[in-house]
Amino acid sequence: MDKLKRKELIEQYKSKKATGGIYCIKCSVNNKTWLKAARDMEGQKNRYEFFFSTNSCPEPSMLPEWNQYGAKTFSFEVLEELKQGETQTDKEFAEDLEVLLKIWMEKQQS
Repeated sequence: MDKLKRKELIEQYKSKKATGGIYCIKCSVNNKTWLKAARDMEGQKNRYEFFFSTNSCPEPSMLPEWNQYGAKTFSFEVLEELKQGETQTDKEFAEDLEVLLKIWMEKQQS
C-alpha cells in the first residue's frame, strides 16, 4: 500500500462519526437488567461477545448473578442507537448519550 493511500485511509478512519447508544444486559433467570451507554455500539457488542465466549463477567456489579446462573442466562440488547452529528464534538456526543441513558433509566423504573 502506498503512503498516499494509507494516509487517506487513516484520515477516513479519523473522520468517521461514531454510532453509540443505550444497551441492556439482562439476566433471564431473575430479569435483572443493567443499562449502559456506549460511544461505540459495535465495539460494545464485540466486547460482550468476547466476555460471553470466555465466560468472563463484563460488569463487576453482575458478578453474583453471573457466577450463580452462568453466562448463558445473559443477553445483550441494543435499546437505542444514536449517530454522532457531523458538527458534534466528542464531548457533546457523550453528553447526549448520558441524557439518553437517564431517559431509559426513568422508563425502566416506571
